[in-house]
Amino acid sequence: MTDRPYDPQAGAYSAAGPAPTEPVRRGGAGMATAALVLGIVALLTSFTVIGGIVLGILALILGFLALRKANRGEADGRGRAIAGIVTGVLGVIIAVVLVAVGASLLNSKSGKNLQSCLKNANGNQSAVQKCQQQYQNDITK
Repeated sequence: MTDRPYDPQAGAYSAAGPAPTEPVRRGGAGMATAALVLGIVALLTSFTVIGGIVLGILALILGFLALRKANRGEADGRGRAIAGIVTGVLGVIIAVVLVAVGASLLNSKSGKNLQSCLKNANGNQSAVQKCQQQYQNDITK
């Protein structure tokens, strides 16, 4: 007996093998790769708002879309999608923490004194350096 199907019109067994039982994957992992790359760049540039927050959010969006496609079996790259989500989240968290720390430092008494001192310095380099030194002394107390 053979595994090939019988073709009654030809009066013989078909040369073609049985039909595949599951759909063939077509790759499609580009979105997952993009999520991973954006997540890594978001981590590396998390000290900036655009780098950390914007690129991190883009990595999250692309990562979740790629993960959904991978879970449905429409694309490969499930691991890259998850890695893109994780690195995107980390980039956003680091950027938000740095922005919050910077804002709290500038809104503190020492930060307001620095801003006032720099405003009064009018671009005079030696006065600006004195302002910076005074600020450093204030925050290290």
